Amino acid sequence: MAPPRSVCRSQAGGLGARVTPSRRAGLHGKRRRGRRERGRPRPLGVTPDPPRDRRALSGPGMFADRTEPGADVQSLWRSARSARCEVKTCQTGKISTAEAAVQSHTARDTAVQTELSKDAVQDFQQEVQVDYTGLLSFLQRVEDAVIKELNKNWKSHAFDGFEVNWTDQDETVLCLHTLSYPEAQDQNLQVTSVSWNATGSVIACSYGRLDDGDWSREKSYVCTWNLDRRGLNPQHPDLVVDVPSSVMCLAFHPSQPSLIAGGLFSGELVVWDTSRTEDPVIWRTGMTDDTHTDPVYQVNWLPDTKHRNHSRLLSVATDGKILVWREEQDGRLALAEGFAIVAQQIPRSTRLKKMAWGEAAVGVTSLSFSHFDPGVFVVGVEGGYSLRCSTAAQTPALLRPGGSVPLRAPAELAFSPHAGPVYSVSCSPFHRNLFLSCGTDGQVHFHSMLQTQPLFALQLAKKYLFCVCWSPVRPLVFAAASGEGEVHLFDLARSIQKPTVSLKQSMSDCPVYCLEFNTKHTRLLAAGDAAGTVKVWQLSSDFTEQGPKEMSYLEQLASEIMD
Repeated sequence: MAPPRSVCRSQAGGLGARVTPSRRAGLHGKRRRGRRERGRPRPLGVTPDPPRDRRALSGPGMFADRTEPGADVQSLWRSARSARCEVKTCQTGKISTAEAAVQSHTARDTAVQTELSKDAVQDFQQEVQVDYTGLLSFLQRVEDAVIKELNKNWKSHAFDGFEVNWTDQDETVLCLHTLSYPEAQDQNLQVTSVSWNATGSVIACSYGRLDDGDWSREKSYVCTWNLDRRGLNPQHPDLVVDVPSSVMCLAFHPSQPSLIAGGLFSGELVVWDTSRTEDPVIWRTGMTDDTHTDPVYQVNWLPDTKHRNHSRLLSVATDGKILVWREEQDGRLALAEGFAIVAQQIPRSTRLKKMAWGEAAVGVTSLSFSHFDPGVFVVGVEGGYSLRCSTAAQTPALLRPGGSVPLRAPAELAFSPHAGPVYSVSCSPFHRNLFLSCGTDGQVHFHSMLQTQPLFALQLAKKYLFCVCWSPVRPLVFAAASGEGEVHLFDLARSIQKPTVSLKQSMSDCPVYCLEFNTKHTRLLAAGDAAGTVKVWQLSSDFTEQGPKEMSYLEQLASEIMD
């Protein structure tokens, strides 16, 4: 039996090479020979004997039990694996993947928008088979039921007054633009009036002063901005017209987008053509015996019944005159007819303004024509009254002679007054008898032309209210401009006692003097203030979409309070 083999570990702790007993005996014999050779000197020139074959030393007598230190044998397994850059971890080898989608490799169009060949169309038409007998039988069975439902819908009033709006819904009121002219602001000029042109894309404003009690000799401006223009500069108007006197009011022509009429502090009327770059003035009244002797506070364009392609201008001033002007070929505005508000038509309880040319005049501050009867209009006067007037009046006004046209007294009915001068009146575009008025007492009066007392009054501000205006698209919505720097929006369908929304025009609380809704782009509302800025507000859909039965509610609101 062969002797048992022993196993030794390397210093690195790994398993070393196996050592056999014959190899161990060879190692022992080599050590003993070394000891004997070190004991005797070696003759010079004598070479040591070559080692004898290890197999010759093997034999039964060569083995003995003894303990020898362990032999260190370097492992070649790690170096060989490192040379091959093998990494042996517990992870599996690299997994090979391949895309195997469920889509087919060939594509085929089956949409209905593809163009079919004539043969395919013919095949399709041949395949269509309609059971006309069955279809006729079905229509005859459901005919009575369909007609019944159609008659029921035709008699329904569920959607009366409702109009479909295909535009996006806006839930908040936003300020789209803040427009100004720095040169006018440097002179501390105020925005006295705003107006939209016939297309609804251009806004014009006039600069002047409303708080001067004396004649103003300061230069002022008329500025326009095209809001649809690419690269709009809010502080750089598209057009600036220098005017030698303060412009108190202006109005765009209702059908010609380039014509603007303005009333001056001097009492003159001027018409500008914004398409002319050299001299935009095309008509003016000049200073004549027919011209106003006080500042003009409102101008309106009127249709000319005799000349279809011409228009006439109406002007209102605090000298008590309401004058109608026609265009002349030489660039003049000639007086066509006129009216005057005189004390004889006003209740004696009011305080009248005493004018230098007579004690019969009552200063007119505002005017609004009826949307249902062009011969009826309402004026507001400095004495606090609102007056219903008629263009058909023939009563002569008892004023001193001097004008080229005799003036008539148009007032027919005086309504219950405000506690101070009336600054603005506005007739409803949806009801023939309703109008609004506001004044220095901070109240808005809701009037019917059929009775002298207001239907109700709203206290909006502690300071003046300078302007009030009905919405052109919502029967129950109107706006008011306050001396506290706010624009109040009312929706009478929600409340008749407080504003639905109050917009802060400026942080300095400077008065808001003028307002105007855009009749083309009905979501836009322009407001001008004493700081010389014009803000264009975008109204929410709540103020621009007419609800169901809104007209009925307006009729009911007026009739119930009147009873």
